[in-house]
Amino acid sequence: MARYGWHNARVLIAAAAVMVTLACSSAESGRASSAVPSALPAGGTGTVEIGGRQVTVHVPHSYDPARPAPLVVALHGYTSNANELEGYLRLTPESDRRGFVYAYPDGSTDDRGDRLWNATDACCAFSDPKPDDSRYLSELLTTMQSSYRIDRARVYLIGHSNGGFMTFRMACDHADQIAAIVSLNGATWNDTARCRPSEPVSVLAIHSSTDETVAFDGGDINGVAYPSAATTVTQWLGYDRCTGAGRDAPRLDLVTDLPAAETAVRTYVQGCADGSTVQSWTINGGTHVPQLGPAFAPAVTDFMLSRSKPTR
Repeated sequence: MARYGWHNARVLIAAAAVMVTLACSSAESGRASSAVPSALPAGGTGTVEIGGRQVTVHVPHSYDPARPAPLVVALHGYTSNANELEGYLRLTPESDRRGFVYAYPDGSTDDRGDRLWNATDACCAFSDPKPDDSRYLSELLTTMQSSYRIDRARVYLIGHSNGGFMTFRMACDHADQIAAIVSLNGATWNDTARCRPSEPVSVLAIHSSTDETVAFDGGDINGVAYPSAATTVTQWLGYDRCTGAGRDAPRLDLVTDLPAAETAVRTYVQGCADGSTVQSWTINGGTHVPQLGPAFAPAVTDFMLSRSKPTR
């Protein structure tokens, strides 16, 4: 996959970006600090340094330290950044409406100054040294749980593009920490031996049928293969031990520049272990950076918050 595809995606996302306040300076690192940052906001939105990287945190007005709250972490695409992603997904209003703590971190930078997540062999650490982002994000989840009253059964990741690849990597590596993931135009490992989730994780895999950057039918990035949309879903049906053929649900209208109800929905629940589920949403005619409408954020939030880890 040519680098220009990622650059064009970043330009489109940047057009929708919003700025956040309380920004602090940052340095890049692949390791997280064990110390809990004292500057994390008690309410509203603030940006602090955690493990050498900037992380923006939004605490909803309804947050009560006496009551556990869900946690959502959003991961940007290659060459993008956390602020651009939030400008694109617009999850902050959902945090206020639904009461979840929301964090969106910056990835590390490569030798060209592009931000990335080291997710799979295909995407997107293209030069050395390769950061241990799986460890970093696991420790970030722990830091958030040490800083806020988080419901550990309701921790979710959502990502676009390279961030979508990274949500799959996290579900493979740290299934015990995550109830559900949402990937928009990302893919899981092509090599199934690289993914051994310790327990089920619910998955919402959203793919654009005419994605010009991460091909719907699979492809390669710099000669390293990634799986198709269908294979990504099939693999996770296996990991979650689902047995049924799935069922079609009502179509959704998520994208503003395509005909109404452009997104086909298929849901798999039969036989899925520990109450997990896998959903496949196909944006028919969608591109790598679809023009998301006002229904997108509520729809993906509904999926995430409907899933929880079973009581142990």
